Amino acid sequence: MHMIVTTPTGDSAFTNHAYCSPSDLHTFAVPQSDRCYATVGDSYVLSVSPQEGIESGHIALNATQQRQAGVSTGDRISVIRFIPPEEHFNLELLKIEIELLGKRTKTRQVDAVFLDELLRNKYKNQVMMAGQKVSFKSDGGREYVFTVHRAAVEGQEKSDSDLERGMISSGTYFIFETSKGSNGLKILNQRKIFTQNELNLQKLGIGGLNTEFESIFRRAFASRVLPHHVVNKLGIKHVKGMLLYGPPGTGKTLVARQIGKILNGKEPKIVNGPEVLDCYVGESEKNVRELFADAEHDQIVHGDESDLHVIIFDEIDAICKKRSGSSRDSSRIHDNIVNTLLTKMDGVEPLNNILIIGLTNRKELLDEALLRPGRLEVQIQIGLPDKKGRLQILQIHTNKIKESSYLAPDVNLRELATRTENYSGAELEGVVRSAVSFAFNRQLSLDDLKKPVDEENIKVTMDDFRRALQEIRPTCGASAEELERCRLNGIVNCGDRHRHAYDRAMLLVEQVKSSEGSPLVKCLLEGPSGSGKSALAATVGIHSRFPFVNIISAESMIGLHDERAKCVHLENVFEEAYKSQLSIIILDDIERLLEFIPIGPRFSTMIYQTLWGLLKRFPPKGNKLLVIGTTSEFEFLDSMHFCKTFSYTYNVPTLTREDAKKVLEQLNIFAEEDISAAADALNDMPIQKLYTLIETAAQCAKPIYSGKKKLNITDFYNCLRDVGR
Repeated sequence: MHMIVTTPTGDSAFTNHAYCSPSDLHTFAVPQSDRCYATVGDSYVLSVSPQEGIESGHIALNATQQRQAGVSTGDRISVIRFIPPEEHFNLELLKIEIELLGKRTKTRQVDAVFLDELLRNKYKNQVMMAGQKVSFKSDGGREYVFTVHRAAVEGQEKSDSDLERGMISSGTYFIFETSKGSNGLKILNQRKIFTQNELNLQKLGIGGLNTEFESIFRRAFASRVLPHHVVNKLGIKHVKGMLLYGPPGTGKTLVARQIGKILNGKEPKIVNGPEVLDCYVGESEKNVRELFADAEHDQIVHGDESDLHVIIFDEIDAICKKRSGSSRDSSRIHDNIVNTLLTKMDGVEPLNNILIIGLTNRKELLDEALLRPGRLEVQIQIGLPDKKGRLQILQIHTNKIKESSYLAPDVNLRELATRTENYSGAELEGVVRSAVSFAFNRQLSLDDLKKPVDEENIKVTMDDFRRALQEIRPTCGASAEELERCRLNGIVNCGDRHRHAYDRAMLLVEQVKSSEGSPLVKCLLEGPSGSGKSALAATVGIHSRFPFVNIISAESMIGLHDERAKCVHLENVFEEAYKSQLSIIILDDIERLLEFIPIGPRFSTMIYQTLWGLLKRFPPKGNKLLVIGTTSEFEFLDSMHFCKTFSYTYNVPTLTREDAKKVLEQLNIFAEEDISAAADALNDMPIQKLYTLIETAAQCAKPIYSGKKKLNITDFYNCLRDVGR
């Protein structure tokens, strides 16, 4: 314990140092360093310096330090050596509130750049913590006191430590504030772009988008945090626009709205794209100009000190389509809207106080001029959340349920995050709503709707979430049910040749998973119609456990009447696959996708060229894609050199006698003495036709498949003549 004495000289009172006897200094020295630190009163850390005239066992503190420690001169206090951590201790941000001491009648203006330089030089390498008060004096002799409100350490989450404490370095960013009782003090030349001190995405209701938000902050907002004179010295321009694009329900609108809320500027203007359009000539362009009127007036009046104006265009693709140059009225209106928007964002007299946020599900529809630097130059893809992101989203939407004690202890959010691959944020919210509805339903009685609800017994259980997952299905990718429809009769062992095709396809799955040099792998399954190619491809998709599996078939294109629409559909499926780290696309019956007709022959050149280009295009860096094609017209595809686009080709043959015998033994529908005779009749038959034949001959399928009754061989032969080959 050390006895407290008053700091000896006037200048020493404004250094924020504690002073001790030269003979005691070694007790506070940091090993292998010339610095000395001490924890005073088990709370804040001070730098320690020697001072002649102070007795051993005494520690000198100024009045501010004594008040904060709750002690007075003559009291005893614990003073222990403090050794700073080697990593993650430099302060990234220090938010302080400054108060001018003494009486003043006029407002005093202090330059933020001057304060930044003064405090950095005076207190560099000192340790600061939230709640600490420090007295300092400016060059003009004026006395101030500042209070630390936020001390953010580099590379450290706020929850990593109970104390917000770190060391001031050359890279520390200062934010200055004044209190209501700051005695007429005003801070100039500091840009405060955010209304909040930290961006806690989960508090904002945003989950799974940490990486995207970091990119948005770095590219769009970092320059706006800097003082104007620093921006001018660097010769940089602020980002004026960003584009958020991705599948529906992933949180684009939510992100844009929350950005508008946390920015310290005017109330954001949210515009739905179609609302800009007007039936009268010139009115659509006028509507666009009026959106910028407030920002223009603000910049004229306040210049660089103008507030930030945020304009959010939802469904921007509705008004900013690619300019066609057509003379039609509708096309000319859209062209004029694009021209007006470009002029306002990056024209002769550009605005520096605007931020345009465009939202779209169809980035490819936008005019390319909008995406150039100076316009919507920051383009952030808001894709489907990964497992960690899905967990964050589920935590956000179940937070109130948990706080209200309505969430049952058996609910495992990590398991739910694992089981919800391909779910968007909106779909996860729907899962939570559905689970809650099941819990409510247990408390309701259809016989007596006025019966009071027992609030104490409302519990949302894990079983409610499992039922909700059956009710809410993801729209992205093929569902398990869709894949199972490709193999309605399940999968049986059809012999070594079928097994070889399956094993080689699964080997390609492992290659896509593990190899860094194979971002795009393509294989073709060819064989007679009904030989099991689609079922085999679907089985590979199911067994791969890839997060994204989708099937493109002629059935999926029903309703698309022209070739261009079908090409757009093909491209959209591939674009969806590019958003997942591991994806499989199954091109089922390629000849039907190409609209092949043997008479002629005839096929769609446009679809052919689109598929060719898509099969040659690599997915984005970090993502991998396996394409599995199936065809019954190998010679046709080979004659067009289409087979060359696939790296591997595997034959899926018809059944031999031995293969058919294996299948019949597994199905267990014939008497043992009839299996060989039936297999002889099935040589060179496709597996699909075999199932059709058995279904026709069975008549009473349930007793036969259950083993209670065997199929009559005579009935089987009669059906075989009717079915043919």
